[in-house]
Amino acid sequence: MKRLFSTLVIASIMLFGAANVNATNYVNIMPDNIVNFVQDEEAALAVQEDEPLGFHQELKKRFIEGGPGFMGIVLLTLILGLAVAIERIIFLNLSTTNSKKLAQDVEDALNSGGIEAAKEVCRNTRGPVASIYYQGLDRHDESIEAAEKAVVAYGGVQMGQLEKNVSWVSLFIALAPMLGFMGTVIGMIQAFDKIEAAGDMQPSLVAGGIKVALLTTVFGLVVAIILQIFYNYIIAKIDSIVNNMEDASIVLIDMLVDYKNKKRI
Repeated sequence: MKRLFSTLVIASIMLFGAANVNATNYVNIMPDNIVNFVQDEEAALAVQEDEPLGFHQELKKRFIEGGPGFMGIVLLTLILGLAVAIERIIFLNLSTTNSKKLAQDVEDALNSGGIEAAKEVCRNTRGPVASIYYQGLDRHDESIEAAEKAVVAYGGVQMGQLEKNVSWVSLFIALAPMLGFMGTVIGMIQAFDKIEAAGDMQPSLVAGGIKVALLTTVFGLVVAIILQIFYNYIIAKIDSIVNNMEDASIVLIDMLVDYKNKKRI
């Protein structure tokens, strides 16, 4: 900036007929405010160059340096994995039921209004626990063993609904670092190709390829870590709901036994 501004000043002086002035004195004849302006500009540029990049800018820079090929594919696995994980989390949260409160409501309705009142409570409650209750109550006129088998069978169906598409998340967890490692191998191959073509082992020849290789590996591992956190949360949520379903099944059978005994009396 200083050289450019000095050149402009020199050209202006030459236009005014001061061509015989020595070039080393041009800066000295500039007004003080012009010298200060040049110094301020140089200081600002130096600060701008030394200023660290923000997180998003640094992430964008590293993504571009890693190459749009494999980095884009790994990013696609992250997007798809997060989409499936978020859908499962929403579904599981909607499927969560206060099983103790539901059991108490069903028992009260069963004692006051009979089977139909209890079934109505189950119809108005969402979640797999309420569905299991409904299946058991729907077979109240059969034997307890038949009702228990129906509850167990329908519980397996509900568990399959809870675990739907979870395998895709585990696939993306395994796929992301594998793609990153593939990018690493390809980057190393490109680096050795440059060494072979140059016939000399120079750090500048292989630095770029190794850098790309490491960036793809890091990005793949980061994607796998993020998806693994969501996956573990989903599995823990499913286990919690399944435990509630098993407890609710035992409570339901006990309620049916008591109800039948009261009817006999």
